[in-house]
Amino acid sequence: MEPMRLPHHVPRLPRPPRLRLRPWLRPRLRLRGRGAPAFWPRFRGALHDPRTATAIGRWLGLAVLVCFLTGLTSHYVQRPPDWLADVLPSRPSWGYRVTQGLHVVSGIAAIPLLFAKLWTVYPRLFMWPVARSVRHALERLSVAVLVAVSLFQLFTGLVNTTEWYPWPFSFVPVHFAMAWVFMGALLLHVAVKLPEIRDHWGPRSPGSLALPAEDVPNRRSLLIGTAAAVGAVTVTTVGQSVTPLKALDLLAPRHPDHGPQGLPVTRAAAAAGTVSVPEATWRLTVAGPRPYELTLAELRAMPQVEAELPIACVEGWSKNAHWTGVRIRDLLDRAGAPPGSRVRVVSLERRGAYRVMEMGASYAEDPLTLLALRLNGQVLSPDHGYPARVIAPNRPGVWQTKWVGRLEVL
Repeated sequence: MEPMRLPHHVPRLPRPPRLRLRPWLRPRLRLRGRGAPAFWPRFRGALHDPRTATAIGRWLGLAVLVCFLTGLTSHYVQRPPDWLADVLPSRPSWGYRVTQGLHVVSGIAAIPLLFAKLWTVYPRLFMWPVARSVRHALERLSVAVLVAVSLFQLFTGLVNTTEWYPWPFSFVPVHFAMAWVFMGALLLHVAVKLPEIRDHWGPRSPGSLALPAEDVPNRRSLLIGTAAAVGAVTVTTVGQSVTPLKALDLLAPRHPDHGPQGLPVTRAAAAAGTVSVPEATWRLTVAGPRPYELTLAELRAMPQVEAELPIACVEGWSKNAHWTGVRIRDLLDRAGAPPGSRVRVVSLERRGAYRVMEMGASYAEDPLTLLALRLNGQVLSPDHGYPARVIAPNRPGVWQTKWVGRLEVL
């Protein structure tokens, strides 16, 4: 029986076109090194080269250095050791607003930079043999620790800005400790890779001509795209602390104008259990050598001071506001506090990690440190600390204690 043949008039279907990728987007797989397993890949993508990694590494290094230094500042302002508590400066009044804003902005900017850096170097994870020498083993160990800690720090820091904590540990001490682990791994990595970094640092360095001329535009496109991604996430989040850019605040968890009395709120009165504080029974207790109590009417009758001070939250948002109240220094002087005294502030809040706050002498004696009764010309709302709250210059928002019921001279 003869095989069936198609008639000549039946056209043949054309073959589908082959998908062609740019050379730098299609890494080729080959074996690497003698004795490597048969399944072990080798990447030869044009932009997975030391020069590209060094170029992105410069930007990433700057971002993480700013993030680390401002993070140290934030930590020691929030939890100063005893020897530092009385010498922390209260001026400039906007100091914490700038440093914490830079901390959050640089951390967010580091996220696309980190992923771009990982894209340029990930083929090296498949190098064979795994360790060729002690120096090579240290390099790979530092890379493993560095990548793991970097991802952990940036993820937990970003989630902290939204006040979501899907982990069982306390964020602040763990984040602070892992920052030191990160810096140790980074310094070890830089020390091991220093010769290669030096060879590819500048445009006229010995390794700058390693990439073929036809791939230089692709590298330029990659760097421009990375810079655009960094700019996009920065511009759309920085408005929560840089108020002139608040109209572009699209991705930040808070807008500086959204909240009661035109100011955001991190912890509301409902969460603190202080929604209803009766004016008739509320008393401010000032404990010291000459202790006394004041009603709200007596506190309002004292000399009132006005101040334009920012409130800056550790989550990254901040905004200037107009405050009116009584100087903390006047209240302590009336209680007979000796010069250089610290003060402990106790909130009416029944629970919370920041219910009790201690303030060093430099803050307590600053004439801008107020027990505020009014915000932007209005009586404090319950969410902003009615009937009285602390507002001090150059302090984190978590220590601007709300719903104050007691001051203690230390």
